[in-house]
Amino acid sequence: MPRGDKSAYTDKQKRKAGYIEESYKKRGMPEDEAEARAWAIVNKIHGGGELSGSGRGKPENKEVYKKGGRKGGTASAKRSKAAKTRTAKKAAKTRSRNKAKKSAPRKKKAKAPKRRG
Repeated sequence: MPRGDKSAYTDKQKRKAGYIEESYKKRGMPEDEAEARAWAIVNKIHGGGELSGSGRGKPENKEVYKKGGRKGGTASAKRSKAAKTRTAKKAAKTRSRNKAKKSAPRKKKAKAPKRRG
């Protein structure tokens, strides 16, 4: 099997690599770098291909998912308290403005009289 051959990977592994690659591309990463990183992550999770001829299947390594959760929120943590307060006040103002628009009295339509006949 030549280097870079993906025949030993399951459809699920290929899908997963595709989704990861797309998310990297969305963030502006070059296509070849995104693909390389995506397959590196899939290998980290699954320990390589899982189809016949690729050795015994192993359970998924979920540490990769946990790492993403731990790393999340760092941008918010770096912002100053004043910046977060300013954003929260702005959001509250927008919500109250939108609420006022929704609760404004509406004109009622005149109902047509019922016909008997």
